[in-house]
Amino acid sequence: MFQGIRVIPMLAFCLFCMTAINADAEPVTVAVASNFARAGQDIVASFATESGQTVQITSASTGKLYAQISNGAPFDVFLAADAERPRLLEAAGRGVAGSRFTYAIGRLVLWSRDPALAGTDCRNRLNNLGASRLAIANPDTAPYGVAAREMLTGLGLWERVESQLVRGENIAQTLQFVASGNVSLGLIARAQATDARLPPATCSWPVPANLHGPILQQAILLKRSADNESAVAFLEFLRGPMARAIVARHGYALPD
Repeated sequence: MFQGIRVIPMLAFCLFCMTAINADAEPVTVAVASNFARAGQDIVASFATESGQTVQITSASTGKLYAQISNGAPFDVFLAADAERPRLLEAAGRGVAGSRFTYAIGRLVLWSRDPALAGTDCRNRLNNLGASRLAIANPDTAPYGVAAREMLTGLGLWERVESQLVRGENIAQTLQFVASGNVSLGLIARAQATDARLPPATCSWPVPANLHGPILQQAILLKRSADNESAVAFLEFLRGPMARAIVARHGYALPD
C-alpha cells in the first residue's frame, strides 16, 4: 500500500549504540523528503559502513510522506523538509516526544538552463517573464514551495507570475521541469544546484534567506520504533560530525 528517548547527543553513547546493534536486525526504514534524497543516500551509506546496519529510504514530498505516516505507513524515521509535519506527528503521538531536531537548513536558488537567458540577470527576469514559465514546488504540500511563494509575495511578484507557474509535486519534480528545458526558470533547492550531473546553468540567483521563512528540515523518530536501537542509532549518527559534513557538502546550512 505504501512505497518502498530522549536523544543523548554523546559520541561515546552513539558508538556504543552502533556496536551493540544486532547484525541480523531488520533494516531501518527512513522516509526522506525529496530534496534531501541524494544527501540521505550518502548518509545512509556512511552509517552502514560505521554500523553494519542496513537502511532503506523512500523519497517523496514531505506532504505525501506525512500523509502516509499518518495512515500507518511502516517507517521508523522521518526526515522532513520542514518542521511543521514532524511537530504535528509528535503532537499526535505518532512521533517520539523529544526526538525531533533540525538536521539541515534549506536554501532556494532561482535557476535556468535556457540558452536565451545566458548572460542575463535571473533575478531581473522575474520582473518580466514574458512568455516564459516559472517552476516552483507545490506550496500546498512542499516546504520549498511555501518558501517560493513567500519570496514571490514579499517581492510583490506573486500575482504577476501566478498564471505562469508550473507547480511540481515536490522539489525533485520541479528540478526536472527546469533541467529538462521544458520550463525556462525554476526556484529549486540550493542543494540540487550543486549536483554535478545537472547541465550547466545559463543563469542563477541565490535567493537571500531573509526573503522567506527559514526552511528548517527536521527529523523525528516514529512511535512504532521507539525501542528500535538501530533507528535510534541512525538518528544519533545524523546529529554527529560525519553526517553534518555530508549535509554541508550537499549545500545545506547547518543548525547550531
